[in-house]
Amino acid sequence: MSGTSFFSDMLQGITERGRKLLFSGSRPPATVAEADLETLCEMLLSTRGEASGMAIAAEILERWSRFESTEAQKFLQMLSDKFGADTAQLDKAIDRYRSDRSPSAVFAVHNAAEPRRQELLRRLNLAPNGTEKLVRMREQLLRLKDRREDLRAIDTDFAHLFGSWFNRGFLTLSPIDWSTPAHILEKIIKYEAVHEIGSWEELRRRLAPADRRCFAFFHPRLVDEPLVFVEVALTRSVPSTIGDVLDESREHIPANQATTAVFYSISNCQDGLRGISFGNFLIKQVVEDLRRDLPGLKNFVTLSPVPGLASWLSKARGAQADPLLTEADRTVLALLDDPAWANDAGKANEIQRVLLPLAAHYFLVERTPENRPVDPVARFHLGNGARLERLNFLGDRSAKAMHQAHGMMVNYLYKLEDIEANHEALAQRGEVTASPAVRNLLSRDREFRRGAVNEQASRPFAQGVER
Repeated sequence: MSGTSFFSDMLQGITERGRKLLFSGSRPPATVAEADLETLCEMLLSTRGEASGMAIAAEILERWSRFESTEAQKFLQMLSDKFGADTAQLDKAIDRYRSDRSPSAVFAVHNAAEPRRQELLRRLNLAPNGTEKLVRMREQLLRLKDRREDLRAIDTDFAHLFGSWFNRGFLTLSPIDWSTPAHILEKIIKYEAVHEIGSWEELRRRLAPADRRCFAFFHPRLVDEPLVFVEVALTRSVPSTIGDVLDESREHIPANQATTAVFYSISNCQDGLRGISFGNFLIKQVVEDLRRDLPGLKNFVTLSPVPGLASWLSKARGAQADPLLTEADRTVLALLDDPAWANDAGKANEIQRVLLPLAAHYFLVERTPENRPVDPVARFHLGNGARLERLNFLGDRSAKAMHQAHGMMVNYLYKLEDIEANHEALAQRGEVTASPAVRNLLSRDREFRRGAVNEQASRPFAQGVER
């Protein structure tokens, strides 16, 4: 961290010298201190001095940080209206390219087509804490863009630049344990997005035992701010419920006795970096680190939520003509409307019999218009080359999981020698790689499907039901 601190202090020093130049009377005060933001942005794009440019960038971002939502929206609108591509230059470059197909003509078109706000954002990034403030700016933008079509182009610019600035080569993987500084541990509690951490004691149970691991990616310009983190349980078998992992009375085992690493929670921490992929790099590097430190590990799996299942099933139930559901299916699925259905062994068994094959259909057949799996977590893991290994009925009984997935959880298997082939099967042919147990649930003979005895559906749910 000392190198990062030195760099930050150096930037701050240059910025302060630039402020003195700008505000000391060498320029009329109206050009800086009293200038509106559009004027300051134009000044930042035209300035050539590094110190003065950093000072102007700092002034712009300082004003931004004090904005209420209405003012922030006006600023983003100004970026959209006033700092797009120079259309006159673009027309000129295109006309030249029509008669001159040289590399320099292509480069001129490229330069003219780039919105001016991209260069503006690059220069704003030079200010002290500029990267962090721009991430916060995109958070605001993301809240607005779904309602404002005209702001989508700005988000494209942010995503383009962040994709470069947060390239894997700039990220540092760090272990998080009970000895990690408290201000970072507080952020692990805050950013946990899958299984809420309710107290410091609960966090300690996830970090302190020998059979638990946690890793996070950090970026040198976001000091002490994790970008994404993963929690790992070291076990002797593949768990089917989150209770198996988080149970405080569970048996603790020495790390060197574990055969399986379970990635049970992956949380993105910075909403302003939404869409910038870190998790795929994170899992693969963590796998490599764990294999090096614990050679006895043979299996690398997840225990993952299914956040889109209940919504998809609700739409299918609401469509009277949906051929996926028979009247018998609808009768059974109506049991889901009872909030206490999971506590009734008879109802749970009936729902399990129908829901597991439908969940297999959801994963293996349903697609987005882009021919990708409809479930966002499935897109992530399957796109990384994992195999859909097992569906776990009532794997998570929390209120959130019951609402999103009727309690369903999934194991994805990361088998290193198959990752590339699995990824290519999905990317090139749209094929989801799944275990035979999951594929067997897709039998076209619906009567067989209902009466099938297989390694997943045959297990009655009566065990463990709350009475």
